[in-house]
Order: sequence, then structure tokens, then C-alpha cells
Amino acid sequence: MREDIRTQHALAFGLLIAGLISAAIGLLQYYDLAELFAPWITEPGIGQAYGSLRQRNQFATLLSMALIAALWLHAGCRGVWRRRLLMGASGLLTVGLAASVSRTGLLQLLLVVGLAAFMAHRERRAARTAGGDSTFRLPSSLALLALIPLYFAASWLLPLLVGGEVQEMFGRLRQGAVAGQGRLDLWSNVLTLIAQRPWLGWGWGELSYAHYSTLYAGPRFPVILDNAHNLPLHLAVELGIPAALLICGGFVWMVIAARPWAERSPTRLMAWGLLGVILLHSLLEYPLWYGPFQLVFGVCLGMLWPQTHGSSNELPQFPVRKRGLAALGGTRKWLTLAAVTLLSCLGYAAWDYTRISQIYLPRSERLSGYQDDTLAKLQGSWLFANQVRFAELTLTDVTPANAERMYEMARSTVHFSPEPRVIIKLIESAQLSGHSREAQAEIERFRVAFPAAYERWLEGSR
Repeated sequence: MREDIRTQHALAFGLLIAGLISAAIGLLQYYDLAELFAPWITEPGIGQAYGSLRQRNQFATLLSMALIAALWLHAGCRGVWRRRLLMGASGLLTVGLAASVSRTGLLQLLLVVGLAAFMAHRERRAARTAGGDSTFRLPSSLALLALIPLYFAASWLLPLLVGGEVQEMFGRLRQGAVAGQGRLDLWSNVLTLIAQRPWLGWGWGELSYAHYSTLYAGPRFPVILDNAHNLPLHLAVELGIPAALLICGGFVWMVIAARPWAERSPTRLMAWGLLGVILLHSLLEYPLWYGPFQLVFGVCLGMLWPQTHGSSNELPQFPVRKRGLAALGGTRKWLTLAAVTLLSCLGYAAWDYTRISQIYLPRSERLSGYQDDTLAKLQGSWLFANQVRFAELTLTDVTPANAERMYEMARSTVHFSPEPRVIIKLIESAQLSGHSREAQAEIERFRVAFPAAYERWLEGSR
């Protein structure tokens, strides 16, 4: 149990510290002070804040998770000053959320604060019924709900202190998304793709090609679309409706069986809260495509399952039983073996990434052994074969002598990255290798998917 408590504290403290650091970085970025800490902090420009995550919705989700961790830590400490510090930290996280100008972050804040205020009210009502115990785990409902006006006050005040034109939350809420680039347009296109291949989908990783190659009857989302920005829709378009129903339905069944609405354990409530903000974000974007959110998601699943549901207010007990791997010789050696294997895989991935990334760097910045004949030295990568093929295709001129090979390479690469320079190589190699019908079809797709790039290509071809 002691090890479990240490793990839970490590998760909560880690999230809180990461969130506070990110909030501070975000405010520096918002006021264009990040250059003071260059190159350790990115400089997105005045009025923009995303910490070290390079995307404001991810930044907002991290801060929301840190807010949940702060509430869990508040529930476990009894010192007045510690609790005040945690409430101050919650205030900083809220101001960071306002600086993110993320509508997803606003929704997360409302849900986290609203549910926490409800639980605080329930806790105090139960205490009055039981005899008036004045020691409470959560802050008062009013203190929690005060974070909402703090958010809107910060949303109003932060742009005023910038002194220039910046995007602000009230404007985003009034105006919505740019015409033709909203999620409704995106999801409409994805639903069209699902209707074309409902049973088995287009294949994992094929959404970007499916979107490029489809000529929609209605409005078209104007950029390369490699994720549906909604997890159930993404599973449906790439794996098919049956697989999406099986995966999502199985998870929903697990949640219902666990009965999170009946939880009383602070630790399990924290885990449910962290899962909740990640899943909410997953209905609007794709946080589970990034390592930090995958890690937290996996840890929360490990905290919640497999375990029988309980309503205790105490930290959960994890009984140790001599069975499974333990019966084969103890869990320690198997965990050690798993850790060594994982570290070995990570070491190989890091080495291969370093090697393959050389072709994407200027010659002067490459490792000495890769400054000459770089492409020839990158063959044989298992993890990054697509990146090597992409580099070879885009760096090689199409000629009558290599047209057939370039055509086959371009046909494969367009599934990896259907961007204009790949499509142009596909068209040129198809024309030179005698695939005139395929070339004409690609020209029409190119014209519809990337009209500006298509016009530039036509101008250069004349």
C-alpha cells in the first residue's frame, strides 16, 4: 500500500508541477517575454500561449489535469497554509487556461469546477448530518466556483495588458471557427468517408489519403486531414463501424460497470477526473496521439482496473496475491525484464530517429558522418521507412529513366503524406511513364484539394 500511495503522490505532484511550469511559460509567451529564456522556451508571438506543447488545446488539457491533481492534494493535506498554496496554484492554472484562449479548456474548467463544487457541497452536507465535522477534504463550493469568474476576469484583463490586437476568448466564442474550417465541416467530410467504407474502413493511417482522394459533393475541409478530431469517428473511418462500436462500446461498458458516480475514494476520483478531461479532449481532437497524455491515460486505467468497486473514503488497497507471473518465479524479475526490454526499444528508437532525422537538417547541422551521401546511409530503417521514402521522393528529380520507379514510390508515399510536392511528383512520373489516365485523375484531385498550390504548379509548368 505504501508503494501505491507513493505512486499516487508522484502522479499528482508531477502533474501539478508540470502544469504550473507550463502556466508560467504560457504567460511569458502571451506577453512575448519568452525570448528571455530562449532557446529553452518557444516564441509563438504575442497573445499566444501553449507552454511547451505547441498547441493550445493540449496546453489547456495539461492545466486541467494539473487542477484535478491540486484538488486531490488538497484533499490529502491538513495544513492551512498548504491548502492556501494549493488554492493559489489553482488560481494560476485558471489564469493559464484563460491565456490559452482554448474553448476546450473553458469546457474542461466548467466541468472540473462544477463537479468538484458538487462533491464539496455533498461532503459538507454529509458532515452536518453526521454531527458537524469541520475537517473537509475539498475547498468550499464558493471557493471552487470563484475560479469561474476568475477565468473570465483574466480573459478580459490579459488582452488589455498586452496593448495590441490579440485573439481573445470572448471573440472566439462570438465568431466561432473560420468559415469552412470548423469541426462541423471536418466531421461532415469524415461521415462521407465512413459511408463509403462502413464495414472495414479505409485502413489505419489512411484518413489523410482518403480525404485527399475523395471529391465531395458539398463543402470540403481545406487542409490535410490526418485525424477525425473525434476518437469514435476516427476509429470508424479507419477501422470501420463494427470495430469502432466494439472498442467504444467495450470502454463504455467498463465505465458503467465501475460506477464512477458512486465513488468516494479521492484517488479513484482523481483518476476518473483525469480520464474525463482526456476523453473530453478526444471528442474534439486527438490527445491520445501524444506520449504525455497516453502515459497519464495508461496510469489512470491501471489505477482503476482491474479492481472491484468500493465506496471507501480511504486510499485504495491493492492486495498482492501469489499467482500469474508471480507463480512463475516472482513479479520482480519479470518487471525488471520488461523494463530492460522497454528501455532497449526506446534506445533503438532514439538512435534510429537521430539517424533518419539527418536528412531533414541543413548539411552544416548534420552529424559529421552523415553530411555526405546522407540519403544512401539511411536505408534499412524499420521505424521510419516512410520518412526515408518521403525524403528520397522529394529530393529526386523525375526523369524518363526513373519515371516508373518514381511513379511506384509516389503512389506509396501519397498514402503517407498527400501534400502538393508529393502529388506533383506523382503526376509528373505518371505522365512520363505512360500512365496518362492516372495522371489526369490526380490532376483533378490536386485541383480540388489544393487549389492555390495547383495554380502555382500550372504557372510553373507553362
